[in-house]
Amino acid sequence: MTTSTPPIDPQRYVSAIRAKHLSIYDPIAVGDPDYWIPTLEFQSLLDGGLRGLSLAGLPLRTRSKVVKTRVCEVLGYPVPPSFKKTQPRFPGQMFDTYTQKSNNLQVWNEELSASRRYAIIRISDEDLITRVKVVMGNTLALLDTTGTLTRKYQARCIPGAQPTELIAANDTDRLLPFVVQNVDLDRIATPVLHPADSQMLTIETIFARLSSLVGKRFADAGADQERNRGAALHRLVCEALGYRSYQDDGQFPDVRHQLLEVKLQTSPTIDLGLVTPESVEPLDVPMIGGKQIRHCDVRYGIFYGNVANGMVELTHFFLTTGAAFFSRFPQFQGKVLNAKLQIPLPADFFDT
Repeated sequence: MTTSTPPIDPQRYVSAIRAKHLSIYDPIAVGDPDYWIPTLEFQSLLDGGLRGLSLAGLPLRTRSKVVKTRVCEVLGYPVPPSFKKTQPRFPGQMFDTYTQKSNNLQVWNEELSASRRYAIIRISDEDLITRVKVVMGNTLALLDTTGTLTRKYQARCIPGAQPTELIAANDTDRLLPFVVQNVDLDRIATPVLHPADSQMLTIETIFARLSSLVGKRFADAGADQERNRGAALHRLVCEALGYRSYQDDGQFPDVRHQLLEVKLQTSPTIDLGLVTPESVEPLDVPMIGGKQIRHCDVRYGIFYGNVANGMVELTHFFLTTGAAFFSRFPQFQGKVLNAKLQIPLPADFFDT
């Protein structure tokens, strides 16, 4: 009998780090069940621990040190005598901090890293911290509309005669031991929980459930509202999979509980961000059965749609593993160079 997944208490990581006397420079394997803080729990800790902190009247350098000091305290790390100029600044948990009064995020003299976490800290006009949002570098890359990123992968989607295509007949060998043909998602989980053994549907089952969405129509939010278009699709996906409610926290992959990334294409170019689907880099989720999930294990659901008369109609659906992604969708080549990255954050960036 499958039981529901209890939420992870973020404080248990803090206690473990403190008891082990780790420093922010001690490396931790991604997904380590004791010391690696998954992004959801990581954001919860920082948001709860930094909100309300006043930076009023502080010079920029002092402000930066005050923020980093509080971050160490919140996560259970001792405050170092001085902060080293490492990349990232907090190597142990692989993250950097950025304080923002505006929605124009500036990253100087380095590329975004797909495996790095970026803690974006919202500062009010009164210099109070009001919100902390943590995203992976790959998520930030997808927000770039300026074309300034040094490395941003893309692929091409050309629909064929068949409205649905299951590109990978089976899940990857790493994922196979943990998937099942049927599970009551309405009862046990939400879309944004961490994936767990015997709670993930097989790729064949996901294909069968989501293929039913071909032919569905929903209101078009407009070409400049891709995030809203995506949200409308994600709602349909969550419902078709069997979840009781729709949830999307803006992290990769979209339906984390099923290791499913969902993309809506109204043109052939697929934006993939800073990491290729076939990458064997570790994914920022807790280990499952002692195994670390990789990007290539993620399932990619690609929906193709037409826009007409204020409506989006889903005409094609493709499902594949990251490992088999480029067997159907050819990768673009090419790079753009720029020393300073300026990424405009969406107006609702801090809302999720």
